[in-house]
Amino acid sequence: MRFSFLTLFPGLVEGYFSDSILGRAKEEGKIAVDFLNPRDFSLSRHKKVDDYQAGGGAGLLMGPQPLDDALAYFLKKTPHAHVVFPVPAGKPFTQKDAKRLAKKSHVVFVCGRYEGIDERIVEEYADELFSIGDYVLTGGELASMVMCDAISRNVEAVLGNDASLDEESFEAGLLEAPSFTKPNEFKNKCVPSEFLKGNHAKIAGLKKVMACAKTQFYRPDLFVNQKLTCQEKDHR
Repeated sequence: MRFSFLTLFPGLVEGYFSDSILGRAKEEGKIAVDFLNPRDFSLSRHKKVDDYQAGGGAGLLMGPQPLDDALAYFLKKTPHAHVVFPVPAGKPFTQKDAKRLAKKSHVVFVCGRYEGIDERIVEEYADELFSIGDYVLTGGELASMVMCDAISRNVEAVLGNDASLDEESFEAGLLEAPSFTKPNEFKNKCVPSEFLKGNHAKIAGLKKVMACAKTQFYRPDLFVNQKLTCQEKDHR
């Protein structure tokens, strides 16, 4: 699986893939990460990539020429790449999107800066637009890394044990059930006794009940869609 970042600041992204799970996945060749700087394609004498907004408005916008030339150059070499723009207008990025995109061979993230990107570039090149939340960042690099991390975890063998994905939050439309480790008692709070008896069927049933309760408490918006499933579980 290959990830490419079109960014003015490769250094902001590169370090994230140096350590831990993604660093190991990169070393082992399970994922590959590369960068392309639109400034290298600017025809401006001073390698300028931004300009004032047509019609006025505060702040500068990333202009079309450097991005157009960079993406055209890139896609000529890798024509089947899936191009993603992180933008406020995009649809909310979800776990389902992460799992789906993990089946792609190559995903390109186009990271905006300043007040954004000339809309003509978005219209020309975007395969998908995503937002990671209703707030504004100083650039698209962080949003791209969030999505890349979520996608990478779903690439085969990146986690080492693919079973780790089975009971994660959002897999069944619910938050993951609470988890516990040793010691069995800590500050007068105990691990649920059923977890210690080794009956995996009962443990799984309890986890489902706890997942429903956790989702209802923390994410009632999600629970609305899973309420019937949880009620069916409660009345078995």
